[in-house]
Amino acid sequence: MEFLNVMLKVWMKYWNLFLQGLGMTLFMGLLTVLISTVFGSLMALMRRSNVGIGKFKPLRLIATVYVEIIRGTPILLQLYFFYFMLPTWLPFFNLSEFTCVMTACCVNSTAYVCEIVRAGIQAVDVGQTEAARSLGLNARQTMIHIVLPQAVKNILPALCNEFVAIVKETSLASTFFIGELMTQFKTINGLTFRVLEPLTIVGIIYFGVTFIMSKLIALLERRMNASER
Repeated sequence: MEFLNVMLKVWMKYWNLFLQGLGMTLFMGLLTVLISTVFGSLMALMRRSNVGIGKFKPLRLIATVYVEIIRGTPILLQLYFFYFMLPTWLPFFNLSEFTCVMTACCVNSTAYVCEIVRAGIQAVDVGQTEAARSLGLNARQTMIHIVLPQAVKNILPALCNEFVAIVKETSLASTFFIGELMTQFKTINGLTFRVLEPLTIVGIIYFGVTFIMSKLIALLERRMNASER
């Protein structure tokens, strides 16, 4: 009972900090998904590109190397890399801590979105492409008017899952005190000298967000499956 009483007191006194952290967490997650969707889609098209000389496909090679490196290294390493290296590379831009962390998050998420989009495109029946080409559509027209509209149904639920993953991964940004949920936990911990109670509140908030999102994703998938019948 004492634990619950203390936790309630912590919430009543610092609820605004928890909500500020939640707002920053959701903002970072949404912004990361939006940016990585754009660049991830471009990377997916590069991975499918046939532009090149003979077997040498430079666009495909660049995209493949990028995806393999990013997916093969931990996000915390990437956060440290961009946090310390970006100001060194671009000293005249006076980049903020938030910008450096967001860059790392977007770079990381782009690699995963690339694979999501590529898988969504590959899931479209190849017969659709062949039929479009036989009707006189070129490769670009086929991709825009035939393949992508169908691929979106495969891509959208996976993108929502990527958003849920990013929301949880933003907790690593607390290392740099960006202001998301785990940063607010550290702040409240310093003010109250309590660890378990504010940490439990943060855990409940994370669980609530991810649980609601997972249910919405499941609903979206059911709606999309029903529309195909």
